[in-house]
Order: sequence, then structure tokens, then C-alpha cells
Amino acid sequence: MQDALRLAEEADLDLVEVAPTARPPVAKLMDYGKYKYESAVKARESRKKQSNTIIKEIKLRPKIDPNDYETKKGHVARFLEGGDKVKVTIMFRGREQSRPELGHRLLRRLADDVQELGQIESQPKQDGRNMVMVLGPHKRRPEQKSEARAGGGKGSRREQ
Repeated sequence: MQDALRLAEEADLDLVEVAPTARPPVAKLMDYGKYKYESAVKARESRKKQSNTIIKEIKLRPKIDPNDYETKKGHVARFLEGGDKVKVTIMFRGREQSRPELGHRLLRRLADDVQELGQIESQPKQDGRNMVMVLGPHKRRPEQKSEARAGGGKGSRREQ
């Protein structure tokens, strides 16, 4: 142990204990400050490459007007192009609850209309008064995703 400390002093390095429970204990000569800095840089880089999944939500009603449907479809398309997932919710009221096939038909139509931008990640399912389906973008390279997100300045309000 004394020899290792002396060697560390001579080389102007730190003596770092790697495995204290081993017999004999294992130590390493290194510049500990430089090691901490490099590990922090690696952690920062890995966080930068990590992608955050944002789920946007669109709410519809079963008796939606064709123009309103086109507007909502445009929003879904914009979200999918930006690399975000979209949760489509159909809200049923009163007697509409007895006709869930209307909701299924509307969700299928929406999924077919945006098929080139994304696919269904979770099939339509009834959840009380609501019917929910999740659409996800097609897999693509991260560079394209960041470019699409950077370009979405107009109306890119984050919904969760």
C-alpha cells in the first residue's frame, strides 16, 4: 500500500481503490479529476442522444362534421410528422354510448387516412364514456426526427 502511494505521488496521479473487498484490495493509478470530467461528458452526450416520447391528444365526437374531421386529421398528421405519438379519444354522450361501432369506424378511417405517416400502436378500446386509440410514427432515423421537430414552429403547442 505504501509503495502504491509513493508511485502515485511520483507520477502526480491519484490512487483510486477499485475493489476494496478483494484480498488484496485492488487500486488503480489515475487522474481522478479527469476521469470524473470524462464520465460527466459521456453522460451528457448519452442524454443528448436520448429521445423523449411526447404523446399528443386529439379529442373527437362520433358525429363530427367533415370539415372538422379534416382539421383534426391535419393536426394528427402534423404531430406524427413531428415524431410524436397521438392519442385519439372519441367522447360519447348520452345515447351515443349505445353505438360504439360509430367510434370504431371513425378511428379506423382516421388510421387509414394517416397510414403513410404512422401506424396503430394500441387498438381502439372502450374506456367508460370514451374510446381511445394510440397512433405512433413510423420508425425513422433520429436526424430526421430532430429536423422535423425543429421545423415545427407554427402552432406546435405541447399537449400531454
